[in-house]
Amino acid sequence: MSTLNLTLLTDLYEMTMMQGYFKTGNRDVAVFDAFYRTNPCDGGYAVCAGLDQMIDYIKNLHFDEEDISYLRSLSIFDEDFLTYLSNFKFSGDIYAIPEGTLIFPREPLVKVVAPIMEAQLIETAVLNIINHQSLIATKAARVCYAAQGDGVMEFGLRRAQGPDSGTYGARAAVIGGCKGTSNVLAGQMFDVPVLGTHAHSWIMSFPDEYTAFKKYAKLYPSACILLVDTYDTLKSGMPNAIKVFKEMRDAGIPLTYYGIRMDSGDLAYLSKKVRKMLDDAGFPDAVISASNDLDEYLIESLKIQGATITSWGVGTNLITSKDNPAFGGVYKLAAIQNEAGEFIPKIKLSENVEKVTNPGNKNVYRIYDKETGKIKADLICLVGEVFDESKDMKLFDPNAPWKKTTLPGGSYTLRELLVPVFQKGECVYESPSVMDIQRYCTREKDTIWDETKRFVNPQEIYVDLSDKLYEMKTALLNKEHM
Repeated sequence: MSTLNLTLLTDLYEMTMMQGYFKTGNRDVAVFDAFYRTNPCDGGYAVCAGLDQMIDYIKNLHFDEEDISYLRSLSIFDEDFLTYLSNFKFSGDIYAIPEGTLIFPREPLVKVVAPIMEAQLIETAVLNIINHQSLIATKAARVCYAAQGDGVMEFGLRRAQGPDSGTYGARAAVIGGCKGTSNVLAGQMFDVPVLGTHAHSWIMSFPDEYTAFKKYAKLYPSACILLVDTYDTLKSGMPNAIKVFKEMRDAGIPLTYYGIRMDSGDLAYLSKKVRKMLDDAGFPDAVISASNDLDEYLIESLKIQGATITSWGVGTNLITSKDNPAFGGVYKLAAIQNEAGEFIPKIKLSENVEKVTNPGNKNVYRIYDKETGKIKADLICLVGEVFDESKDMKLFDPNAPWKKTTLPGGSYTLRELLVPVFQKGECVYESPSVMDIQRYCTREKDTIWDETKRFVNPQEIYVDLSDKLYEMKTALLNKEHM
């Protein structure tokens, strides 16, 4: 499929700053970090997503004649700058945490090392892409955790905030754990499973419910999920569905994937009644699917109530992340390279402690307990720092440095999280398939304890600073307040 040119998907001030750098002769190479400060939904983690679309955006970054004409019409850009834009090509380096990786606050998800004009231009689009898809992937992971291994279907397209949100949101939801989506375009674009049954209108278009079910079963015998709540779930829908299932069985039609769906009513009560009716009729393997404004909290509650639902359709609350509709990622200058090739650290101060940035050209390591494979902490450090897994590692909370712990040498392993994506403007990274990313994400979720996955007061995974980075940050803070 053709890729849309998103070059002008940027805030105006990125363009005016670019012209300012151009006019003042500023060609310095800068380091910018994209990160977030708080886990969405008050959770214990987030899931990184959106890298593949970000790569497409960078690959197609150019100003065509129509773009130049439009910018000229704004009467704020000079011709020499517009001439520069007409030959623009991204020439920098980008490092990123791969999609499907669990992520935590304050660590760089994307690091851009590029001439400051180029790094400034891509800020808005990078945040737009990474913020949205990471949010939906995280929400999906939470919903799938609540479902306790049951299948979760994403079908929020009609409630999404536009086609792109619905389509790329579906991709992110599959990364987070959904087994498929109702979005056919997402299925085509990303080669993910597409799923669906029928609407109430199908039932209502026939003279009676039984005829509607029978016609549907004849058309789709190998995927026969019947919607039973158009009129009365227990008195009408279920008896008619069971009648059709018996006819299929008596006719020798294999019941490979079959069952019912409910979209209204007391799902806990109804599912128990429905399960008994199916079991008594000799259909113990029939699927009970449910929808109706579900989210992780309602699914968790239904599970506690003993609901017998085995497949969940989640729409609005997933595709919009209704209770937490924004991810909150930011993009901040961290260093500027001097003529000697050294990166001079930069720090942003604020009255709000959480808005004070981590300076310098950085890397991120994940620390695992060697015995369990679970995450112990993440460590942000300066590029070039080397750690010996055979030696003790001292960790401390940078916001409360008196909180310290020591990991004995040999008890932990390290993994570098940021991987090269672009080098000198050329892409050096190949994105896995969405289903491969989903499988990777599933393994990632196994690296944290359930205490971090829980929805209320989750256990925090600490993101620490190396001694060198902490000393650099402290020195800059003291310098600014002398």
